[in-house]
Amino acid sequence: MSHDEKGKWWVSPSNYDEEVRRDFKFADRIEILDTTLRDGEQQAGIVLNMKDKIKIARKLDEIGVHRIEAGTPATSEEDAQAIKEIAALGLKAKIFCFCRAMPKDMELAKSLGVDGVICEIIGSEEMLKFGKRWTPEQAAAACIEATRVAHDLGLYVTLFPADGSRARLEYLVDFADKVSSEGHIDALALVDTFGTFSPEGAALRVRKLRERFSFPIEAHFHNDYDLGTASTLAALKEGSPVAHVAVNGIGERAGSVSLEPLVVSLEALYGVQTGLKLNKILELSALVAELSNFPVPPTKPVVGSHLFGWSTGLPSSLWSNAKEENPLIMLPFHYDLIGATEPVLYLDKKSGKDNLKYWLKKTGLSVPEEKERELLELVKAKSLEVKRLVGEAEFRELVAKVA
Repeated sequence: MSHDEKGKWWVSPSNYDEEVRRDFKFADRIEILDTTLRDGEQQAGIVLNMKDKIKIARKLDEIGVHRIEAGTPATSEEDAQAIKEIAALGLKAKIFCFCRAMPKDMELAKSLGVDGVICEIIGSEEMLKFGKRWTPEQAAAACIEATRVAHDLGLYVTLFPADGSRARLEYLVDFADKVSSEGHIDALALVDTFGTFSPEGAALRVRKLRERFSFPIEAHFHNDYDLGTASTLAALKEGSPVAHVAVNGIGERAGSVSLEPLVVSLEALYGVQTGLKLNKILELSALVAELSNFPVPPTKPVVGSHLFGWSTGLPSSLWSNAKEENPLIMLPFHYDLIGATEPVLYLDKKSGKDNLKYWLKKTGLSVPEEKERELLELVKAKSLEVKRLVGEAEFRELVAKVA
């Protein structure tokens, strides 16, 4: 892959400069773990029933997501049944569920047919003390017992120390060391529960944990400072082989790391193949938006509905000139890459002659050439009056007025 992958994207050549890339430690295979059905549903106001979860799981598998975190079985009987149904679908993706550090949760997980568990425990001393009212010794003992049971049951065990990003590194290392030596850990999730990592902080912590442990360090970050994607990329560059994401970035507070910009960034900006079918991303996003009743903002990166289009005169003219011969002149990546449609031109007070020509062609209307300037001024005035884009019905009225 390169910075100007033909027909796919055209990004800065600096991204692919050897001076930039020589320190990358990307894993040979990066896996995407999607937690839409668990962490995503924890967004206040989102409720997914069993049918919803099965539909989303099928779509996640269709686009090639490697792991699906199907929910928390202890939440309700229906959640447990949904996990069981998803595990029985025969999907290519590995199916995980989220469990408390309790043997009965591990036994329940095994009965549902999942491949692995994500074993949660509070991961910072402060949250243990003031939130859970537990001692570190209690937390370690619970994890040791639960992870032993899970391992004995043949489950893959990812230890999930919530708020581990804010813990002292020494505490986190000692805790993981104790659980791994007396219990069992197949992978350790580095968990930034409150989105407090800077990319540099995330990279350092992954690097330190990888120096200490031989098991994989997974990246589970949130987006409270709008740096979740950047910090996850920083973790992956340091060798973290698994990124935890959610479709449309849904999740508690400011949300989880969004699947869509993360995987497109990996491919286009870093040249790392994910194996996902990027041209299905919009379909997946739309499905989750519909079933979650949580709409996607129109300018959301990668999947927003207003990303591929312009209302301002100059970029509209540049697009009109370039679109047939070299559309990537005006795009960060080709719209076909994610299954989007060709960019459109809008009408508002900033529009120019090419916007007008686009709309005359679109509506099949015409005005004398000497009247085009008058029509454009009417469009601008109408946009100012209504303080938004001019719609098709309004445009037709303005054309009739001029004609």
